[in-house]
Amino acid sequence: MPRFLMMVRIDENNAPAGGPSDALMRRMGELIEEMSKADVLVDTAGLLPTAQGVRVRQSGGRITVTDGPFTEAKEVVGGYAIIQAADRDEAVAWARRFVEVHEAEWEIASEVREIVQG
Repeated sequence: MPRFLMMVRIDENNAPAGGPSDALMRRMGELIEEMSKADVLVDTAGLLPTAQGVRVRQSGGRITVTDGPFTEAKEVVGGYAIIQAADRDEAVAWARRFVEVHEAEWEIASEVREIVQG
């Protein structure tokens, strides 16, 4: 069964103050439990803010290491899920449900990409 990476993209500068509400966390927990019972969910987690991240980049054969925050990044990966689904349509349906549990004040997107099997 194909595996997919769902990258959750947010704008850190416009995220609701105080982070996720208790109601959002409850709905998220219910969805994660449903995905686990359906044997869809492989792994999921939120990520710390970019201020606590490090970027390692190569350009022209030179490697640089930069501590966050990354000011040029408006939209960042705020979390991820790895799922196994029958096909792309099913993976997109799960991503849609994930986005839908968020309140209207969240600017959120989920990018779904199939993982290369190897």
